[in-house]
Amino acid sequence: MDPYCNSDSDRGLREELKVIYRHFHEYPELSFQEEQTRAFIADFLEGLGFQVDKQIAKTGLVAVLKGKETGPSIAWRADMDALPIMEGTGLPYCSSNEGVMHACGHDVHMTCALGAAKIIAEEENFPGSLIMIFQPAEELNAGAKTMIDDGLFERYKIDMIFGLHNQPDTPSGKVAIKAGGLMAAVDRIEISITGKGGHGGVPHRNIDPVVATASVITNLQSIVSRNVDPLDAAVISLGTIHGGTANNIIPDSIEITGTVRTFDPETRNRMESSIRRVVENSASAFGCTGGLDYIYQLPAVTNPPELTKLVYEAAAEIIGENNIVDPTPSTGGEDFSLFQERVPGCFFWLGVGNPDKGAIHPWHSPLFRIDEDSLIIGARVASEIIRRAWKELS
Repeated sequence: MDPYCNSDSDRGLREELKVIYRHFHEYPELSFQEEQTRAFIADFLEGLGFQVDKQIAKTGLVAVLKGKETGPSIAWRADMDALPIMEGTGLPYCSSNEGVMHACGHDVHMTCALGAAKIIAEEENFPGSLIMIFQPAEELNAGAKTMIDDGLFERYKIDMIFGLHNQPDTPSGKVAIKAGGLMAAVDRIEISITGKGGHGGVPHRNIDPVVATASVITNLQSIVSRNVDPLDAAVISLGTIHGGTANNIIPDSIEITGTVRTFDPETRNRMESSIRRVVENSASAFGCTGGLDYIYQLPAVTNPPELTKLVYEAAAEIIGENNIVDPTPSTGGEDFSLFQERVPGCFFWLGVGNPDKGAIHPWHSPLFRIDEDSLIIGARVASEIIRRAWKELS
């Protein structure tokens, strides 16, 4: 007995989704290069009766299906881009584009979205419109912004928006749903420490930015431990340090880049001033000048309680409450949050992990793979969310 396929139609769709997923996985494309991916999606949705718009966000796509009744417009978003990673899974449908791989599971997201679109399209009547948004360049934190800048919300009336992300740490057959912060805000920091370079053998004649940089790096970590509420969460991680040309030359300057992750908006708003204070004062203590460029990239994915309840009830209808997980939030970011700033929206995780099938590796691993039986669950839960959203707004 299959607990997630209640009919021959469900079982047929499950197999169809596996074929679609394998196609996406075999032919991945990088951010803003998703031309073939978009063409495949357009053909599929046009075959279901959707009106397809490919003139948005360079390689984006929006498709609309109108019901017999005039009513609310519910949007479903899926991202399309892959990563510059050489696949190492050895799967029969392994990437055929060398050095490019769907290692974050956006092929899952597209497949579930198309499955939901097909389920809804085959219904005789529904009280509103379904807007399918296929977004490029999520991996660059650029796709959602580009769609918004191209007038997504001016060109289309959207009352609510939903989406999902696969989660390999959650077993296949389950979904993870959480009100409040689910994925972190993402900001970039660029730090410069400037002194006066010279011969390494006579450091007293110079102003050494390397020593000052060491102090800056150490002191930055005190922000989270001493300026952030222990019951809140924040991350400051430095990823690059560049400076110097030879072992016996003290350089004029050092450049550092890093990432900041937060959930609470007030905490996020305080991070820039806290980091600037530490950088400037730590550098000054060594006679150097410290500079900071703080680049706000993405807000946190934050689910409102009322929409979280809708998603929870939809998932319970499809897979039962015992298969719904209350997850620990992720400090990974997601530009779905930019859509949530414009209209009410909710985001959840689809479990795709299964050790028996080798689905144990994290996002962005060259060994990343999923349990394909999760695809039908994602499609059916998504379609039930769409139905309930129409009912809620009607």
